[in-house]
Amino acid sequence: MGTQTYIEHARRERRLSFRELADDVEHWSGFFERSRIPVGSTVGLVISDPIDFSVAFLATIATGRWAAPLDPSTPVQEAGGMAAAIARVEADIVIADRALPGGLDVDWVHLEDASLDRAVIASSTATEPLRSEPGGAVLASSGTTGVPKVVPLHQSQLLHTARSVSTHHALTSSDRGFNPLPLFHINAEVVGLLSAIVAGSSLVLDDRFHRTDFWQLMAERRITWINAVPAIISRLADPGPDEIVPRRIRFIRSASAPLPAATAARFEANTGVPVVETYGMTEAGSQITANPVSGLRKPGSVGLPVGVELRVVAGSSPDDEASAPVGGLGIGHVEIRGPSVITAYGGGHHGDRIDVDGWLRTGDLGHFDEDGYLYLDSRVDDVINRGGEKVFPREIEEMILVDPEVAAVAVVGAPDPELGQVPVAFLVLYGAKEATRARAEATLARVREQLNSALVRSKRPVTLNVVVELPAGPTGKVRRRDLSDTAPTVIYRLDCR
Repeated sequence: MGTQTYIEHARRERRLSFRELADDVEHWSGFFERSRIPVGSTVGLVISDPIDFSVAFLATIATGRWAAPLDPSTPVQEAGGMAAAIARVEADIVIADRALPGGLDVDWVHLEDASLDRAVIASSTATEPLRSEPGGAVLASSGTTGVPKVVPLHQSQLLHTARSVSTHHALTSSDRGFNPLPLFHINAEVVGLLSAIVAGSSLVLDDRFHRTDFWQLMAERRITWINAVPAIISRLADPGPDEIVPRRIRFIRSASAPLPAATAARFEANTGVPVVETYGMTEAGSQITANPVSGLRKPGSVGLPVGVELRVVAGSSPDDEASAPVGGLGIGHVEIRGPSVITAYGGGHHGDRIDVDGWLRTGDLGHFDEDGYLYLDSRVDDVINRGGEKVFPREIEEMILVDPEVAAVAVVGAPDPELGQVPVAFLVLYGAKEATRARAEATLARVREQLNSALVRSKRPVTLNVVVELPAGPTGKVRRRDLSDTAPTVIYRLDCR
């Protein structure tokens, strides 16, 4: 691969070849040795620049250390902030592109103190950016809804998924991917950085998603595929009259959250670019299933298993005697196992999610169709129990998104004194900030009529609420726990009881 570009910055004239990456890994190896950071140590990474982060992340893993990417925007002083994040991953040292914030008691190294001196490393004989060492990545949830999940992934697990991604998406050295997703998440690390390494292809990194001049940037950077999430696909689904979608783009990949079928259809119709919907999670090194790039892509389905075993079972826990495969097209718990899937969480927590045979319960409910394609019906925690009847939010959301005025929607369960829970819907309209009460009222009237004709009464939301935006995390995944009658601010509400 040598002088071929590996990664480049989307908005700066900065790039790194495969050869330069290998040299940089050698430099970092020397830095770790001089700093007495032994193999097996956990290195926290608080780095905003995508190129700097990528080099530090890959070098940490390649030299036998454990990389623990942390969100650079995490507040320092607040409860559950940076100090808690560092403690969760048990970082022995933190490498950052900023000075040590006040209030943190941790071994903190500024990136400049580990800066590269290419005059010193120019004669390096390194040829491989990744080697067989005991390193890997440590990622953790915030723990806002319970005990944090700490996920250690060995280098071999990360590379297994990366190879599966590369093969499934038919990536070659002529491909140029585009990744605007946060690099402290598993998706960008594996689907982006590592799949490009194993494919010998190039990857363009952006600091975040920018809608302005997006398609022009894709043309200028000669992009052939895009790594995205549903929120990005929704914003790109309606190109402006002066925008031209480059023909060389083979596909856009959707991950991290369910992609509404209506959004995918609108995007494909208006851009001509195929949408490849996938499903993954940190515990599997990212990708679990994916629709074919060339072949039958099914709207609403996350596709077929790729590189893992997957089953849909009944039973309340993985070790439940009733945890037998669900027959026919029935809904059940999605479980996975395989070379990329963890067999234990860090800290000894959440052991009840993995059975003695290595099957990990994902926390998702889903079903297969007659062709073996997986459909996700809901997260277990999101299922609404209305008087004993299970209501799946996604079914309602897909129906609401049929309306052309609705840009996004989330359905959650609200407390009810008689039924326990009832469904409540929060809708975002296109041009939400300029939405008038009259427009909101007309849209909700149409939506209610559609729901009344398509769903039984128990599945219909008791209220429809128009809001400016839905609370979301860094990858665009909706934070349903933050939705209620008081947050976010409701522009207009329609009582449907």
